[in-house]
Amino acid sequence: MLLSLSRLVTAVAITLGSTSVLTAQIDTLARPRPAPAPAKNNTSQVDSVGRPPITPRRAFLYSFLLPGYSQGVLGRNKAAVAFGLVEGISLVMIRESAADVHEARRIADDSVIVSYGSSGGITTRVTAPPRFTNAYVHTREAHVEDWVALLVANHLFAGADAYVAAHLWDIGAQLGMRLSPNGRVLTASFKF
Repeated sequence: MLLSLSRLVTAVAITLGSTSVLTAQIDTLARPRPAPAPAKNNTSQVDSVGRPPITPRRAFLYSFLLPGYSQGVLGRNKAAVAFGLVEGISLVMIRESAADVHEARRIADDSVIVSYGSSGGITTRVTAPPRFTNAYVHTREAHVEDWVALLVANHLFAGADAYVAAHLWDIGAQLGMRLSPNGRVLTASFKF
């Protein structure tokens, strides 16, 4: 079960990483910038072009509480899906691992009667050792702790990612790949 889940997570990660389209470098200087709106009634207007739809503090808080939320608000849909996917997988695996711990604890002290024997008129039971030992129960408890640690890390990384994304809202970056005579070159362009 765990091996097939790891294969599923790997396949989703590869799919998310390969869906991005690599394009050539875009000339950002060729695009005209919109002219600022004239001030009405001698009041100063705040430039709203560079403002994110959510403040960095709120972005951190919202994504910390619900990973992927602020990424969705900021238009970073792939990151939102990735954080949501890790959140969902972690919650499902915490539940699954907790059920395994419950089963191991419930059966830890059970013994199975293999056969009955009689010697000298006294009937004795021959039992097999318990299926789950204390070490096995401890191992299953460690699995739950690992999934909880991944869940907490996902919340922290989602909050930090949203905080940085809100700060860098007005910097548009375009990554691309172009073919040069001596091989491929990774290019980046920024618009301010």
